[in-house]
Amino acid sequence: MAKPQKVDRFEKARLDKLGKIVELGHDPFGQRFDGHLKIEEARTKCPEESGANGEKVRVAGRIMLRRKAGKLRFFDIEDATGKVQLLFSRGDLSEEQWQLMGQLDLGDLIGIDGAMRRTDSGEVSIWVENLTVLCKSLTQPPEKHHGVTDIETLLRHRELDLIYTDGVRDKLVLRSVILDSVRQTLRGQDFTEVETPVLHAIAGGAAARPFTTHHNALDIDLYLRIALELHLKRLMVGGIERVYEIGRVFRNEGIDATHNPEFTMIEIYQAYGNYESMMDLTEAIVADAARIVLEKSGKTREDGKLILPWGESEIDFTTPWPRKTYSDLFKEHAGCDMTDADAVREKARSLAQQGSIQQEFIHQMETTDVHPDVVVSEVFEACVEDSLVGPVFVIDYPASICPLTKRKQDNPAIAERFELFIHGMELANAYTELNDPKLQEELFLTQLGGLSEEDSMAKMDRDFISALKVGMPPAGGLGIGIDRLVMLLTNSQSIRDIIFFPLLRPEVVSTEGDTEK
Repeated sequence: MAKPQKVDRFEKARLDKLGKIVELGHDPFGQRFDGHLKIEEARTKCPEESGANGEKVRVAGRIMLRRKAGKLRFFDIEDATGKVQLLFSRGDLSEEQWQLMGQLDLGDLIGIDGAMRRTDSGEVSIWVENLTVLCKSLTQPPEKHHGVTDIETLLRHRELDLIYTDGVRDKLVLRSVILDSVRQTLRGQDFTEVETPVLHAIAGGAAARPFTTHHNALDIDLYLRIALELHLKRLMVGGIERVYEIGRVFRNEGIDATHNPEFTMIEIYQAYGNYESMMDLTEAIVADAARIVLEKSGKTREDGKLILPWGESEIDFTTPWPRKTYSDLFKEHAGCDMTDADAVREKARSLAQQGSIQQEFIHQMETTDVHPDVVVSEVFEACVEDSLVGPVFVIDYPASICPLTKRKQDNPAIAERFELFIHGMELANAYTELNDPKLQEELFLTQLGGLSEEDSMAKMDRDFISALKVGMPPAGGLGIGIDRLVMLLTNSQSIRDIIFFPLLRPEVVSTEGDTEK
């Protein structure tokens, strides 16, 4: 049987105060507290003149600061809307209330009834008439001047990060504002939001290594979805002509500044559209969200431009955005034509010597039958992507690496696909969707040489093929990484900063109660 963790001296002191709160006849973990105002609203009721009592208010919040001056005690409490100062006067409170106030610590949640008053120094304050304990905190907060400096501690204990790190709560709440903006843009264009299964029999719709699980009752292995695509297309076959889903997807991959194994994306399908329709829609979604962020931050510009900070530079989201072909960008940055297989292979070897492409891939390229477009894709990723400042649409990809995409009518070697890049980060991916069931079946069976199984989309989905045979309208399809969108709009350099609870290696608590990582 595991032993409980040791109680440190700070927690013991707080437990002693908790006992005294009980002795005074109060519940240290509180009860319902109706009728309280947001602190932001309560502050508006403070009189302008110093010393005068204003309206009676009721507020609730967490104690962030405390200090004393003679027979007065000053506390700062905070809620999601702001802070306000509390004044406790020994002469105006009952002995029981004064003693109750003495059991409070930083981090406790309290409710206050009192009158608004502006101090002689002009500070907006509440003169406390009644104190209600709403929750006794048993954890010592971070030291006020230095806070928590270990990033992993903050991510592992996000609740502390939200309370004590300036700007974190605002940034993460802004994520919800951005999501609401996305939904508003789509509602304005008659799209229907749906929910589709998370558990899939086939890990299809994208090229990624899946997480596996097992369903006990059916005794079958299943996959956590790696994309939303195939079920949404089946709904489009069923007559939901403009459909989208915002959902979590799961990819068993590494963790870095732009990747988390579970992440949020939106996939959107529009019947009778194409990839150009999706470019227009992408511009509308991102620009609308950028506009909302600027409005929330009070930084809208008179010229109407949608310019937001990004590190030491800026991103101009003002539409329209440039559209550049894959082949032109390849030639510009790689220095050769992507249809010149020998030149592309030589460029790949050169990049491997510089460390931009893995030597393992070069060995595979030289010893096995690697498809030429796979080499093109490797060189493009190494040479081009990081140099794309954007926003810029990269359009018209090699068809062989896009098995779910329609080909250009005048050039079947090119797929009607785009990716949106901003500061070297891929934000969106879109196609003119393939709706030929026979060709789709053939492409599902095609494994390009040089692609590993997890990088290939050659995964047969019979149910999807059956749906295509019913008849899917010509359509445009679009996927946007919501986490990356929030990163770009909130000037966050790591995906972990805008996910409430990013994946971390679990802590292990030893038998002595010490935490190990």
